[in-house]
Amino acid sequence: MASPMAEVIPSPEISPASPTSSTGQIPLEQPPKLKGRQKLLQSLQRMSSSPTLPRRGRSASTGYRRDHKASLSCVSLSSAYSPCLGNGSSSQLYGGLNPRPATPGCSGSPSEYPDLDNARIRVVGTESPHAQPRTVPLPFDVRPASRGSPRRSAILEAPGVVEELALPEPESVRTLDFWGDMPQELKVEIFRYLTPQEIVRCSSVSKMWHDMCYDGQLWSKVDTTDYYQKIPSDVLVKLMTCGGPFVRDLNLRGCIQLREKWSSDGERISDLCRNVVTFSLEGSKIDKTSMHYFLLRNSRLEYINLSGLKSVTNSSMKIIAQSCPRLEVLNISWCQQVESKGLRRVFQSCVRLKDLRASEVQAFDDEDFANELFERNNLERLAISRTNLTDEALKVLMHGVDPEMDVLTDRPIVPPRRFRHLDLHHCSALTDAGLKSLAFNVPELEGLQVSQCPELTDASIIDVIRTTPRLSHLELEDLDKLTNNSLVELAKSPCAQRLEHLNISYCESLGDTGMLQVMKNCPKLRSVEMDNTRVSDLTLMEASFRVRRRGYGEDPPQVGLRLVVFDCANVTWAGVKEVLSSNAYIPRARKPVSAVVTVTQTSDAGSSPMTTTYVTPTSTPSPSPTYPSEIIQLKCFYVWQMTVDEHTKRVLRGDLSAASRLDRKWADYMMATEEAGAAGAGARRRRRRAREAERLYNADEDEEDAFGVGSITGQGRRRRAQSGGGCALM
Repeated sequence: MASPMAEVIPSPEISPASPTSSTGQIPLEQPPKLKGRQKLLQSLQRMSSSPTLPRRGRSASTGYRRDHKASLSCVSLSSAYSPCLGNGSSSQLYGGLNPRPATPGCSGSPSEYPDLDNARIRVVGTESPHAQPRTVPLPFDVRPASRGSPRRSAILEAPGVVEELALPEPESVRTLDFWGDMPQELKVEIFRYLTPQEIVRCSSVSKMWHDMCYDGQLWSKVDTTDYYQKIPSDVLVKLMTCGGPFVRDLNLRGCIQLREKWSSDGERISDLCRNVVTFSLEGSKIDKTSMHYFLLRNSRLEYINLSGLKSVTNSSMKIIAQSCPRLEVLNISWCQQVESKGLRRVFQSCVRLKDLRASEVQAFDDEDFANELFERNNLERLAISRTNLTDEALKVLMHGVDPEMDVLTDRPIVPPRRFRHLDLHHCSALTDAGLKSLAFNVPELEGLQVSQCPELTDASIIDVIRTTPRLSHLELEDLDKLTNNSLVELAKSPCAQRLEHLNISYCESLGDTGMLQVMKNCPKLRSVEMDNTRVSDLTLMEASFRVRRRGYGEDPPQVGLRLVVFDCANVTWAGVKEVLSSNAYIPRARKPVSAVVTVTQTSDAGSSPMTTTYVTPTSTPSPSPTYPSEIIQLKCFYVWQMTVDEHTKRVLRGDLSAASRLDRKWADYMMATEEAGAAGAGARRRRRRAREAERLYNADEDEEDAFGVGSITGQGRRRRAQSGGGCALM
């Protein structure tokens, strides 16, 4: 069957004289060549044959030429379509695509061209009464099947069929919600990096954030130490209730605003917070009923701090003994209504108790209670300062009742105590007879405080020091009967290598004789308080030397030793200046190494040889900045304290040159002030020098040396020695 496109209507525009092809067909007239923009647009844009484009109302593409002839991209193909042109002639193609005759004389109606409506190739948008479908559907057997359909599985199982023939289904574009799609656990972990104040502020962002900010996992630790004065009672109650069973650490220190809330919401708080491990109410306001109800609901408590609460009584101790078997730390300092009867119940029930702090609790003159502590022997820290402790009670606490005595040493044979920290300060009834019971009986003792016990002397202190090799903190403040012998023995004792803190303030009999030995033999000292003692500048100089020996490095310095020499009559400004100079001191930088070359020359006449030496400097890299590893933080006479603080601040930030300038100017000012205060001839000159020194002291000089140390003096001024030249003692 011949194709309908095989019959081509002759165009009337072709003249009879026009040459014809060898096949007998009339060639089609060549269209005019396009130039410029039209040519560019024709080559860039083509209209596809998709039937959806006319429905979208797009404008005609430049693929349609002005002579109403279309390109091949505007056709739609059928499955049963044979080659449209029998001989591939372009005249047949364009004749079949032209919907109207090329000449005005031809009407171009369907009756005149019956084969035009049946053409297989049509111009998109051409309307015809016998319109054919613009697209031909694919055969059923080659259509893409949906996933999971039986026909798809049958096609895939057929031999010779490749799965890639099935077109993939288009997937919908999914927008990424970073915060919304994040797991709840990660959100909570991010909020953990915020402070409680920031979390409360974030709760006002949205309802979702509000629920997240008050998630109980965020409030497993409610510590109001930093914001107890700023947070209102309603918000604080909300934090505790939203945390509920998640709350493990509850620190309400100083929260007096909860006084009324405990009465109204205390029962609800106690019912929700039933897994608390650490509980502190120090300095807060709470009624006895609410406190007892909370203690009864929390059987997992390991740390209880009720310091300073007037509502704590023996009944409170009874409730703690009944409901808190895991208790390890109990602080009831300043609870004056507690007696030995209540404490005994706690010790009998709480077998894990290791730390008892009961300062100013008048219950330690009871020897039966002391014997109870001796039998249990599980305390590692005992703070019973300002109590009615007696020598007999302390002996029972250390040796028990009627211990077996050693015949050779005359010492009781008892198991050693497990005390590591013992605070007995301000126990006025304690004497040497009671303190000597500690000797040979507390080998693990690390901290001892016996300050303000006026009856103690060298006899008991020396015995304890010699038998405590792990002692690192020693408080001997305000012991008038103490002498330098105790300090000398301290420097010789086994604990000298471990000693870090020493307090001998208001021990007016102590001076350089003992402190020089302590400074030399205690290399790990971190804090020494020598207020109102007889120490002088020699102790400060020795301390500066020992701290310098701790080394130098490239990192900015840190405070390594804290000295308190306030109201020490023998400490002068010269000693203070030695400390400041030592803080800013660094070793002299190494000079560049020079190469020495020796050349020997001999003349021809046989004369004596001549030797010539050449010195060739070698280039070396500039040394890196060097700082002392540790410095001394000094507290001295209040008139000098501002200068000392400013000097320390400059050293800590690594500005050694500025610190050295301040040191020099302050020394000049102090020397000029001393000269101006002297009477006699030359007073006007001394006052002029004092004004000049004060001007230099207030000026901001900028000269620095090559190594960051202010060793260059001002122009035209005499360079002074580091010692200051005004120390009367040296």
